[in-house]
Amino acid sequence: GYHLHNLYSAVEDLLEEVARTFENRVQDARAYHRQLLQRMAIEIPTIRPRLLSAQSVELLDELRAFRHVFRHSYTYTLDPSRLRALQEKVLAQWTSVEEDLNRFREFLLSQLQS
Repeated sequence: GYHLHNLYSAVEDLLEEVARTFENRVQDARAYHRQLLQRMAIEIPTIRPRLLSAQSVELLDELRAFRHVFRHSYTYTLDPSRLRALQEKVLAQWTSVEEDLNRFREFLLSQLQS
């Protein structure tokens, strides 16, 4: 569980940096984490392409929800079968996130060369 928590936290840090860099701010503090994911799936014409595909948003949103439970449930015992299922889903679908990040990296590199 700890590794899944840290994986999502690292991705969210990256998304926050993109939001700060490209002035793509999330306004509603109550729904900040979910809105950040949603905003990264939106292209901002002449500014930046979308960072995440719908498939990546869906996977990362599930990780975000897990991180919330992991962080805020001090007396909650994690269900090993649900944890294993999430781990397997992440391993099976992580390629989508990697492809999205690599595509965005290529965009950034192309901007440096312009």
